This record gives sequence, structure tokens and C-alpha cells, in this order.
Amino acid sequence: MSTAHDKTLRLLFPQWQGGNNPPYFFGAHLLAWLAPAAQGPVEEVPVIEPDGQPLPLEDGIVGRAALLRQLRGARQLIDKHQPDRLVVLGGDCLVDLAPLAYLNERYDGDLAVLWVDAHPDVMTPDDFRHAHAMVLGNLLGEGDRDFADTVPVPLKPSNVMYAGLQQTLAVETATLQRLGLRSAGPAELATTSEPVLQWLRETGAKRLAIHLDLDVLDPTLFRSLLFAEPNIAPDTYDGVAQGKMSLDQVIRLLTDVAGVVDVVGIGIAEHLPWDALAMKNMLAKLPLLGNPQG
Repeated sequence: MSTAHDKTLRLLFPQWQGGNNPPYFFGAHLLAWLAPAAQGPVEEVPVIEPDGQPLPLEDGIVGRAALLRQLRGARQLIDKHQPDRLVVLGGDCLVDLAPLAYLNERYDGDLAVLWVDAHPDVMTPDDFRHAHAMVLGNLLGEGDRDFADTVPVPLKPSNVMYAGLQQTLAVETATLQRLGLRSAGPAELATTSEPVLQWLRETGAKRLAIHLDLDVLDPTLFRSLLFAEPNIAPDTYDGVAQGKMSLDQVIRLLTDVAGVVDVVGIGIAEHLPWDALAMKNMLAKLPLLGNPQG
């Protein structure tokens, strides 16, 4: 439903500090390489490359200073272009904070947001120390003030819906219930997009932004995810919700949604291509390629 004169900014945001997962830096760049060619301006948010040094815990959030600096950098790049639409290629889930805050301002607080994710991302520093799990709460005007205050026009809770959400922790469930946030799980969306389409009809919103956390996918079907990390103990992620959707189900859902509402933003986060990363690291050690002694 886009028009020819609309400006779409593509933002590469290889942030990794939000979940303290250095491979997201490489994953975001590979995602950008895999994506179709951009039809408008492209910017990369400056992010310090991982160097193996631990991130500090600052006022309850790991890497707070770096995250806020990168958040400001993202907003400056967006404001430079004043786009009508945004594509964000990340990086951890926090990469969507500045873009979705901008879009909700751009469209007078009437933006609808479809949060395609196995997790609700409404934690606070009282519950968790990694800010990638707080981003939707911040967009709703909640949580840590340093981050929430970067959202001048918070999202309306009625304009937010989860797709693919798995079981939540008690503190998360309490927040979802208090705000009245809607959700449809993987089973409800396995063969139909109707729960989401019905929500869109009820909101009456004319424009939609999509947050796609790739961990909504089943790690036994799609392996470039945190939970598919090779060579780890089988119980490493016990108790942590994991996605149950397939690529085809997500494609169908987002295609159906785009058929009934104007999609003005999409952010893709948490791409962890373990095999490609292993190959990159191997090539750097081989004779005549990366080994200076070879």
C-alpha cells in the first residue's frame, strides 16, 4: 500500500549489547547482505564492535551507556531523513525502540504495532538486567526512565498485539494483564491469520509497524537463533520460552496483514547465523586467507 513518493529509510543497526550477545553484530550485517536491495536511503547506526571485554552493569542495566548512546545515534539518523517508512535490520530487539517511537510520532500516536515474538519484552531493571527484554515496555511509556523518556508519544496498549507469544513469567503476565495487551499464540496462528486481522479491524488503525524477533521461529526448523547454538548443554535454555512458528507461517501472517493495512515499518531482530559465523572464524585462521603465518 506504499506510494511512489514515500521515503523508506533502511537502518542497519548491529547492536549486540542489549542482550550481551556479540554474535548479533555479525548477524545484523549478514542480514543486511541477504536482504533485497534498498529502494531508498541506507544508514548504519554506529555500534562498537565486540572486543571480548565484559560489559559493565550500570544502574541495573548491562551496557546502559553504550545502549543510550546508540539509541540517540539511531534517532539522529532517522531525524536526518524524516522518512515515511522504516526498515530496521538488527541486532537485538532494542534496535526497534527509536524507529517505532519515531513512527508513532510521525503518525500522530495512531500507529498499530504487531509484535511477532516468543517473548513479551516488557521487563524492567527490577526484573532483568538486559535491556533487549524491555523494549516494548519502553515504547508503552514504562520501565527505565532513561529509555522510556526517548518515547515522547507512547504506544496505545490497544494498538499493540503479540503474535507467536509463548508462556510468560509471572511478572510479565501481570504487566500484560494490567495493560490489556492482546496476543495470539503459535497454535492460534498455525493455519490462519484471522486473530490478528480481527484485532486490526477493531483498532481502526490505518498504519502498522511490525517487530519481528526471529526467535518466534521454531529452532528445530530454523537454526540461526540463540536457542539453536551448537555445542551447548541440552538444558542451557530450560525454562526459557522458545518459538514454535515456521517461516511459512510468519510469511503468510505478514503477507495477510500487509493486504489490509499500510505497513510503514518492519524491524527484524536477533539473527544468529551460527554456521556462517563458524565459517567466518575458520576462514580467518586458514593459510593464505587469514593466518599471517600460512
